[in-house]
Amino acid sequence: MGTPLEPRAEQATEVIDRLEEAYPDSTISLRYSNRLELLIAVILSAQCTDERVNKETKHLFEKYDGAEDYATVDQDELAEDLNSITYYNSKAEYIRDSCATILEDHDGEVPDTMDELTELSGVGRKTANVVLQHGHDIVEGIVVDTHVQRLSRRLGLTEEEYPERIEQDLIEIVPEDDWQQFTHLCIDHGRATCTAQNPDCADCVLADICPSEKGDSEIDLAAGEPW
Repeated sequence: MGTPLEPRAEQATEVIDRLEEAYPDSTISLRYSNRLELLIAVILSAQCTDERVNKETKHLFEKYDGAEDYATVDQDELAEDLNSITYYNSKAEYIRDSCATILEDHDGEVPDTMDELTELSGVGRKTANVVLQHGHDIVEGIVVDTHVQRLSRRLGLTEEEYPERIEQDLIEIVPEDDWQQFTHLCIDHGRATCTAQNPDCADCVLADICPSEKGDSEIDLAAGEPW
């Protein structure tokens, strides 16, 4: 079992330093060319891989141009355009409703505050954080997706289970200048090494400071269950 550094802020800093060395080009993987496309891509990415989303949005963004196109298209037509995406019917409804709100309440522009973004259909704090960070260059939190959730628990950075509580724990220990990059680093490491089902602890740059390291530890702290 790895031995995490104390206090947790020191553990967080060491994690960031090592992952930055391992993934020097870490950044958002969703493809978009404007704020509305970013918003739509993030809505679609819930419980779906970025690779799949990018494949679908390639033709989606060619067909639809602006909030009015999405708000006025027939629900069934938009759903059909998204049919390889998980929960495509619900996501089509979210996109139509969000774009209608953007037209009616925000002059056709994607809003730039957390409160306004989370009032849009299908937009929670995670999605809003991504849009603020990459669409408006506003960083006021940490995006907690499934990778961040899993890694932060495995690495002993939090014992919380729910994203908003995890985010609050991370905000206390991750340097503010690293809030945005922390997410990208966790995503890259979660995809490459610290996977959900079979993490490659033997080849992990964090193994010696990870209390979940399965060479010795009996418990996966992300799940709270034995390996």
